[in-house]
Amino acid sequence: MEEFTSNGQEYSGKVAAFADNSGSTRKKLALHACCAPCSSYTLEYLSPEYDIELYFYNPNIMPEDEYLKRLSELKRLTGNFENVNLTVGEYDTERFLSLTKGFEDEPEGGARCEICIRHRLEETARFAAKIKASCFSTTLTISPHKNAEFINFTQAELEKTIGVKSLSLNLKKKNGYLRSIELSKKYNLYRQKYCGCLFNK
Repeated sequence: MEEFTSNGQEYSGKVAAFADNSGSTRKKLALHACCAPCSSYTLEYLSPEYDIELYFYNPNIMPEDEYLKRLSELKRLTGNFENVNLTVGEYDTERFLSLTKGFEDEPEGGARCEICIRHRLEETARFAAKIKASCFSTTLTISPHKNAEFINFTQAELEKTIGVKSLSLNLKKKNGYLRSIELSKKYNLYRQKYCGCLFNK
């Protein structure tokens, strides 16, 4: 695995480079986005290094008006960054409910969350393969409620099965979460009070 350092924060991931029409060489990253606040610092941190294909795939977010509000905020945020495109995945709440059936009473961070995160990462890896991205990752590791070790392990497993390199991150390091709060204030972003699924609301 190649290692890169940006703004004092280390991350790793073997990636391929490609040339754009201007002749410059950059790397193409398919990045799962859960919401605008978590994406704020992530984009600030990664956009100097990558051309980012942001993928909003979150069938766990309910109700629908909450989903649409978070999507609207993410669209507004991405307008502040160059080299960032946004693709919206299918909003299939029935798929999420089917996958997590029997785990409704699990606490946040438990088995239900692991199923949900793995599903979203798998769809992101498939999206990355479809658009021929160099690698894939997620904004989720910035949250103090998310286990970066589990997320990075899951990405590494998906790298083996789907064939797209994973970019291992722990965005909580170097005060990444605190920076996301600062940027949320700067851009006046809506900060939700729960992860997404109604079981944790």
